[in-house]
Amino acid sequence: MDFSLKMWRDIPSVISHHYKAGTINWPMGIYITLVHVVAAIGLTHVLDSDPKTIMFSFVLWWGSGLGITAGVHRLWSHRSYEANFMARFFLMLMNSIANQGSIYHWARDHRVHHKYSETDADPHNATRGFFFAHIGWLYVKKHEAIVKAGRELNFDDLKRDPIVMFQKKLDPWFALYMCYVMPAQVAHYLWGEDFWNAFFVAGGLRYCIVLHFTWLVNSAAHLYGDHPYDPLSYPAENPIVSLCAVGEGWHNWHHKYPYDYAASEHGWTSQFNPTKMFIDTLAYLGAVKGRKRATGAWAMGMKRRKREEKEGKVQPKAAPRPWEVKEFEVKRD
Repeated sequence: MDFSLKMWRDIPSVISHHYKAGTINWPMGIYITLVHVVAAIGLTHVLDSDPKTIMFSFVLWWGSGLGITAGVHRLWSHRSYEANFMARFFLMLMNSIANQGSIYHWARDHRVHHKYSETDADPHNATRGFFFAHIGWLYVKKHEAIVKAGRELNFDDLKRDPIVMFQKKLDPWFALYMCYVMPAQVAHYLWGEDFWNAFFVAGGLRYCIVLHFTWLVNSAAHLYGDHPYDPLSYPAENPIVSLCAVGEGWHNWHHKYPYDYAASEHGWTSQFNPTKMFIDTLAYLGAVKGRKRATGAWAMGMKRRKREEKEGKVQPKAAPRPWEVKEFEVKRD
């Protein structure tokens, strides 16, 4: 279901269902719960923290965000551009600060998500509702279709990248250090911040917030927004998500053209997309090449759409989601 009071009311019954079915992912569920406990403690330390630590947390939001958006998403998952060793190494470090699983596993699951979007083989299938797509998928065991799909896809390109395999070998300890401990050490040694203040604020609280910003791409950007590029696709253009997720909210375009390094039709002057600006800057410095764009494909698609509109053809719409069908049936009755 969508984000509603009913969603919250149904959570206990959903938990009960998965508990009885034996499908709760206890290790991950406990970890995600502890992440939120540490973040809650971080909230109590915000007012005691040095302003530099607060600013550092914002820097880490964007830095770790780029490790996801420019790194594991647009570079390693979709291969939408090429980067030299130093750029890939920097993005690996930023990705480790984000601490969302290794590059290898994140890219594996994301490729499965795109190939089987909104089906049982989609790790965070949004047709199962906002809560599941946002965070619930981490609390339950993967559907057997997801496991099967992950085994069938080819990931040789990831295995050939020594930076990806280096991080995978050190997972999860290196990422946990970069996410929680490194920010505390930097703040403590550079401007004398209390270690635990920085640990809970620049580490735990910042980490949890960035997690939710990323998860909004799976939930809100698959449920709310416009569908100008692919009306048959659930993913939508969501500027609020783009603001939170460093430019990843233009999701209707992205699912239509996943190989586009910008993940949006327009540049930063029309659509908030700092990740594109970052990749363009790396290209200007000579660290990036082979940036792929889909504007040519969209131009041809637009011509076809305009021709069909002149012919009186009505553009198709995506099928209603499961809860939308139920709501319609209830109203009809």
